[in-house]
Amino acid sequence: MTNVDVVGPDVPKPAEADQLPGGLGGLYARAWFNIRTGNLGPAPIIVGQILVVILFGLTATNFFTAVNFTNLINQMAGTAMLAFGVVFVLLLGEIDLSIGYLAGVGALIVAELQLPGSGHQLNGILAMFLAVAACALIGGVQGSIVAFVGVPSFVVTLGGFLIWQGVILNTLEQRGTIIIQDRWINYTDSYAFSHVGGYVVALVLAALYPLSILYKRVAARGTQIARVNWTAFALKTVGIAIAAFGTVAIANHGKVIATSLGLPLSGVIVIVVFILLTFLAKWTTFGRHVYAVGGNAEAARRAGINVKRIRVLVFMLSGATAAMGGIIFASQVNSVALTFPPGNLLLNAIASAVIGGVSLFGGRGEVRGALLGAVLIGTLQNGLNTLSVSNGWIYIITGLVLLAAVTLDTVAVRLQARSGR
Repeated sequence: MTNVDVVGPDVPKPAEADQLPGGLGGLYARAWFNIRTGNLGPAPIIVGQILVVILFGLTATNFFTAVNFTNLINQMAGTAMLAFGVVFVLLLGEIDLSIGYLAGVGALIVAELQLPGSGHQLNGILAMFLAVAACALIGGVQGSIVAFVGVPSFVVTLGGFLIWQGVILNTLEQRGTIIIQDRWINYTDSYAFSHVGGYVVALVLAALYPLSILYKRVAARGTQIARVNWTAFALKTVGIAIAAFGTVAIANHGKVIATSLGLPLSGVIVIVVFILLTFLAKWTTFGRHVYAVGGNAEAARRAGINVKRIRVLVFMLSGATAAMGGIIFASQVNSVALTFPPGNLLLNAIASAVIGGVSLFGGRGEVRGALLGAVLIGTLQNGLNTLSVSNGWIYIITGLVLLAAVTLDTVAVRLQARSGR
C-alpha cells in the first residue's frame, strides 16, 4: 500500500504547494494548505503575542508606556541571545543544559578582566571578546565529548551545569560581588541611541529584508529558490518597516526623571545577531548541514557531511551566545554576584526556542522562532509583573504556555507525517 492510499485523497501532496495561486487570492489557499499539512510557521506565536498585548493593555495600567516598552526590550535581550544558540542545538536533536551557568561564566570573565587595579585590566570590548571566545571553547569541549565519545548531550551538559555553577560559587564566595565599571560593557544594556540615530538604525533594518531578497534572486537565479511571491514580499517589507520605525518612535517618547530615552543598544545587538545567525542557518553550507544532521544524522554522514564537526561547532555557537546573553544580564545590574545568573534563565531560553516553533525532534525550526519566543515570554512576564502577580503564578503560566507550544509542535509533526511532507 502506498503512502497516498494510507493518507487519503483529500490530503494535498507536497507538489501541490507549487500549484497554489499567487496574489492576494492565493494567500488564503496557501494558509489553509499550511494548516492542513502542519506547516504553521510563526503564525501561532504571532497570534499569541497579539492576544497577550491586548490582554495586558486592557488590564495593566502602565503596560502601554514608552518606559515599560524600553524596559521590555532590555529584559528580553539576554534571554533571546541564549535562545539563538538553543535553536541550533535543538535542530540537531540535542540539548544544552549548561547555557545558564555558561552565561554566568561569561559575565564572570568579563567582570574580572575589566577590574581596575587587578593587574590584568583590559578594555571592555576586548574583555567581552575574550569572554565570548572562552565560553565558545567550553562549549566546544562539551560538544567534543558528545560527538567523539558518544555521551548523551543531556548528561554532558547537565555535568556542565553543575561544574560551571560550582566555578561561579567558589569564585564569588571568596571574592564577593564584582562591580563592572567599564562603560563599554555597561553600554550593552544602558546605552540608548539619539532620536535621529534610532531612526537611522530603523531605516537600515527596514532595508535589509528587500536587500536579502535581491541577494536571493541573484545568488539562486535560474532555480526555483529564486521565485518570489511579490504580494507576500510587499506585505513583509511594509510590516518590517512599520515594526522598525514604530519601535523607535515608541522608545523615543520615553522619559525617566526628565531624561529622554531612545532605542536601547541591547535591542539592536539582538537584531544584528539574529540577522547574522539567520544568514548562517539559511544561506551557508554549515546551516544546511545542521538541518541535514538534525533530520537524519546517518543519512547526513553517508552524504559526506562531517557530523561530529557539526556537533562540536553547534555547541561552540551555543556557548558563545550564552556568554553574550550573560554579559547583557550583568550590565543590567553593573555587577556579577552570587545570585547571578537568574534562576529561570535556562528554562526561559529553552522555552523561547520551543515556543517559537523549533522542534524538539530535530531538523525543523528557524532562528526567528527564538526571537519571537523570547519576545512572547518577555511580554508575558513583564505584563504579569506589572499586574503584581506573584512569581509562582508567573512560573505556572509560563509553563502552561510552553506545554501548549510543545503540544502544538507534536500535532504539527503528525500532520506533516500524514501529508508526506
